[in-house]
Amino acid sequence: MTPLADSFLDHLRLERGLSPHTVQAYGSDIRTFLAALESRGMRSFHAVKRQDLTRYLLDQREAGRSGATVMRRLVALRMFYRFLLDEGIVAADPTETLDSPRLWKTLPGVLTPAQVDALLDAPDSRALLGRRDRVILETFYGTGLRISEVAGLRLDHLHFDAGYLKVRGKGDKERVVPMGRPLAEGLRGYLDHVRPALVREPDPPQVFLTRFGRPFSRSGLWRMVKGHMRTAGLPGEVTPHTLRHSFASHLLARGAPLRAIQDMLGHADIATTQIYTHVDQGRLKAAHARFHPRA
Repeated sequence: MTPLADSFLDHLRLERGLSPHTVQAYGSDIRTFLAALESRGMRSFHAVKRQDLTRYLLDQREAGRSGATVMRRLVALRMFYRFLLDEGIVAADPTETLDSPRLWKTLPGVLTPAQVDALLDAPDSRALLGRRDRVILETFYGTGLRISEVAGLRLDHLHFDAGYLKVRGKGDKERVVPMGRPLAEGLRGYLDHVRPALVREPDPPQVFLTRFGRPFSRSGLWRMVKGHMRTAGLPGEVTPHTLRHSFASHLLARGAPLRAIQDMLGHADIATTQIYTHVDQGRLKAAHARFHPRA
């Protein structure tokens, strides 16, 4: 495999006209990749699958490589496999179905359970809008919905008897997310006692309404949630999307299967969901120590 890597670097230098510094960086990336393949007993590029590339990139991140370095190594892999495809060395390019480099940029920030409790307690439960806001925050954390999905949640999406809600997410794809008891009780209370006081004619189909009886915009919902985050004393870099990350990571920490988390988040690729396994490495090590016969 090394001669092919050398040919690739010659291609970058002579045909693509890349600078010596760039060629040197890509050469380092490809040599690192070849070493990883050889350590796993893989002697041919034909045997490499998308899952192998995903595992390699995740291993790089876990080994402490910066997000920028991992992103560059993904770019190098894509260029390398296009070269192999053009040269007829491989019949297919396994990098075509890899996720965007942004996946490897940073690990998501996650709230601790105590921080989540502080956030849920931040709204004034004695006030009408405070009761509404508490339920909105509970919805974010209890379902992992994106901010656009919470803003667009409709009354006919709620199925209390069956214990789930339906979500129409990216690509207009519909998915089902279970409702825990605290969220279900909070939503029932909101629908019975809070929302009727906010309704103006005509009554919109969205679940959550502003003080003027209109559905929330994404920016309005973002500002409301950020305000309660400040009240709860959370760090400035925490955003409403952090609640989605916390939902996934806390589920994983309590033993939920990764595939189930993928379905609830609406990720098309399990590789996107696998990033959460790196947020809770302690749980994985503890599980290995407890269950593996050779631990």
